[in-house]
Amino acid sequence: MQKISLAQQNSQGFSLVELMVVVAIVGIVSMIAYPSYQGFIKGSNRAAAQADLMSLAAAMERHKAARFSYQGAADAAADTGSPAIFHKHSPSSEPFASRKYELRISQASANTYVIEARPYTSSTQAGDGSLFFYSDGRKAWDQDNNGAIASTEYCWAC
Repeated sequence: MQKISLAQQNSQGFSLVELMVVVAIVGIVSMIAYPSYQGFIKGSNRAAAQADLMSLAAAMERHKAARFSYQGAADAAADTGSPAIFHKHSPSSEPFASRKYELRISQASANTYVIEARPYTSSTQAGDGSLFFYSDGRKAWDQDNNGAIASTEYCWAC
């Protein structure tokens, strides 16, 4: 008859303490990783809005080439509002239901324009601040979301 030692008898599973230690470690790691992941998601959505603003800027240039003015590029041939010459949301490659930003023409004259990507309040980008692109090539991000562009916010990677 073969004798089984006590150590061999107890090595057939995990104890409750070992399981609790693993769950605690997974919890701590997820608490650290989740905010970083959320920041990555917001940054990638912001990058998509920046790309869509550049595409809208190209559409504004095509509109000016055809009409010799930036005016009338919005819905109902208006000067401001939702663009009639490009998608009205961003990411434009996704369905409207997945929108994160609203694209708008904020100002338009014969020779200048300002276009904007505003975060939707019901999206993950809420409170992230609007992105702006100016006809002279300036870029701005209202990073503190106060409705005004400070001198330090004239960049998209502030």
